[in-house]
Amino acid sequence: MRSFEFFEHTADVGIRAYGKSLEEAFSNAALGVFEIITDTSKVKPIEYREIYLNGYDLENLLYKWIEELLYYYDSELMVFSKFDLMIDQDSMTLEGKAWGEKFNGKIHERRTVVKAMTYHQLSIEKTENCYVITFVVDI
Repeated sequence: MRSFEFFEHTADVGIRAYGKSLEEAFSNAALGVFEIITDTSKVKPIEYREIYLNGYDLENLLYKWIEELLYYYDSELMVFSKFDLMIDQDSMTLEGKAWGEKFNGKIHERRTVVKAMTYHQLSIEKTENCYVITFVVDI
């Protein structure tokens, strides 16, 4: 199973992420976002940022997850390539770590800046054997 793919969108970038678990799908969604920013295969997981979020539904939790990661990129130039998280659907909370390093132009390819997460086309579906997350980011 692939982890994510991009799809055509008029002015922004669409991402479809997959995972056997909800946590894996959220991780792959984040990886897709950072793949727009740089080549994540060159991002070493040497530092982490702890993330604690709560939302009112899964879509809101995903929105906050991606926005939180983009906050670290905007404020600290952190790029991420590895994610460890737990989602509690009863309390609608996410707890985890995002692993990566500070962007370094000598190591990391500068691609497209992701300005924000959006609710446009946002959906989280559970199929027979996986979760599929679809969303659009503003570039």
